[in-house]
Amino acid sequence: MGIYEQRLQELAANPRTWLVTGAGGFIGSHLVETLLQHGQHVVGLDNFSTGHRRNLDDVQRIVGADDWKRFRLVEGDITDLDTCRRAAGGAHHILHQAALGSVPRSIDDPIATNRANIDGLLNVVVAARDEKALSFVYAASSSTYGDEPNLPKREERIGRPLSPYAVTKYVNELYADVFGRLFGLRATGLRYFNVFGPRQDPNGPYAAVIPRWIDAVASGDEVFINGDGTTSRDFCFVANVVQANILAALREDGDAHLVCNVAIGEQTSLTRLHDMIVAEIQSQVPDFKVRNATYRDFRAGDVAHSLADISRARTALGYEPTDRIEAGLRKTVAWFRAMPN
Repeated sequence: MGIYEQRLQELAANPRTWLVTGAGGFIGSHLVETLLQHGQHVVGLDNFSTGHRRNLDDVQRIVGADDWKRFRLVEGDITDLDTCRRAAGGAHHILHQAALGSVPRSIDDPIATNRANIDGLLNVVVAARDEKALSFVYAASSSTYGDEPNLPKREERIGRPLSPYAVTKYVNELYADVFGRLFGLRATGLRYFNVFGPRQDPNGPYAAVIPRWIDAVASGDEVFINGDGTTSRDFCFVANVVQANILAALREDGDAHLVCNVAIGEQTSLTRLHDMIVAEIQSQVPDFKVRNATYRDFRAGDVAHSLADISRARTALGYEPTDRIEAGLRKTVAWFRAMPN
């Protein structure tokens, strides 16, 4: 039995109260689901600007009526301090996932990104301090590495940010570090690398690449690859992210503030990713015909390659990825196929 499984068993024997911000979002809803399945009491905070009520409906269906009784939703905005304090009341652990994601969105509207990602985090971390939460875990980002050219990416070595989104995520780390040192709040930033999985929204101008491509390939629509296809990413299935959040929340030793990469530690090019998605859909849908992808200009604000060193997360948290990209794509494609049109 691994460390993560041990922690889940310990939790089930000792229920606690958790606040999950962005509970209706892709990652947030998976956190709510896992915590409820292991006997925890969960408060969800969301304004549903990017999250969806259907995600929580899906969680309710999966966990069942008895577990769902331990969930309470606070509908509100993290940019309002009183709302954050109300949601954080009595919480032992806070998992802060609410944010405005997407590099292109931050370029289009840097003010909205700043308000949600910096003002919002500050409100939540102040509420965590005032409510004397045992731990504060927040969604950091691999975008913080900016123009730092070396691979794999190591937490202590960052470059200049390439987008307003990257600026906001770095400021998050600075605030969490200050609160850890000044107030003794045990904070952990998790630098996510291209998370994907069920419930990720394929629609809209800022949709992530994997759900957008699954939807397009399955529908017979054109797929666009930015650049020449050699651009690569470290794609991380959402179950691994859930594991890292729970392990980070329950860590007891080490620095007051810790930053860890959360990824697989493997590179996949965009061309390879497209081929894998096509192959997975074809394996689940016999005789499926697919269109060739179309290549276009590289997207402003993006980095050419990304690969994480996950040794710190392994050592400090006990993190060990359970789902690599092939298994994650299999589960994700199956979920999309099961969804009603």
